[in-house]
Amino acid sequence: MGERRARRPVVAVVGPTAAGKSDLAVDLALRLGGEAINADSMQLYRGMDIGTAKLSLAERRGVPHHLLDVWDMSETASVAEYQRMARPLIDALQAAGTVPVLVGGSGLYVRAALDDLEFPGTDPGIRARLEAELAQVGPEVLHQRLKERDPVAAEAVLASNGRRIVRALEVIELSGRPFSATMPSYDAIYDSVQIGLQVPRPVLDERIALRVDRMWEAGFVDEVRLLAGRGLPQGRTASRALGYAQVLRFLQGEWTEDQAREETVRATRRFARRQESWFRRDPRVRWLPFDAPDLLEQALALAGA
Repeated sequence: MGERRARRPVVAVVGPTAAGKSDLAVDLALRLGGEAINADSMQLYRGMDIGTAKLSLAERRGVPHHLLDVWDMSETASVAEYQRMARPLIDALQAAGTVPVLVGGSGLYVRAALDDLEFPGTDPGIRARLEAELAQVGPEVLHQRLKERDPVAAEAVLASNGRRIVRALEVIELSGRPFSATMPSYDAIYDSVQIGLQVPRPVLDERIALRVDRMWEAGFVDEVRLLAGRGLPQGRTASRALGYAQVLRFLQGEWTEDQAREETVRATRRFARRQESWFRRDPRVRWLPFDAPDLLEQALALAGA
């Protein structure tokens, strides 16, 4: 730990979608001599570019970006796998005197990179049995069981979130420990400066609607159509990504294109509120107004530059 503390801290740019995180991260990397590490779970997927607002090569302005386009759509997102990829990258960059600039709105991924989180293993047999039970009786019954076995975890996991309930019960059965014992803490592995971009809610709602408009103009429906032909609907995580799930329903004839577009805006706004709640709970995040004329200077000051 002493060696890590002597190194320049990791800079993390966090906050809700459409707040301007990616651009600020590039600005910071250019000024600090840093490189970007993606912490957006959906940008890890190859081919999912327009709908995840992945920066183009030109927009990266020569800053190396790591952990983009590493998963196939068929792979299920795994925060434990992300942690295994991110930690050696951070170590290597710091050892070379380069500032790691972590950027993204997937809160658990940020915490997995920076904090002392352990991820218990899985057991396909236990998982399959619990998932079959979930399909038969619904999440409320399993949530009641979780409440009996681990009240702290039950308080933190929504009664409607079947996948998360199954995971909690699997960990309890597999390890004999409460699932809550594995939940995120604020015990840091790396010294870090976490910069949150603050956007007033009405402004953020408008920025999200504008982003969705630009996605459509950039050919988002064609992107989803192309990926659908390559197996997107079968991807357990990728098929549920914001925008992609909605356009798939249009392509499958369930919705009109206008419905898919409107639902993408609504779902993204709901997601942005959850992101804000997650990052607001972390006392280490230092919030800056997204539209401050001297945003970069304020961020550099926080980073100690």
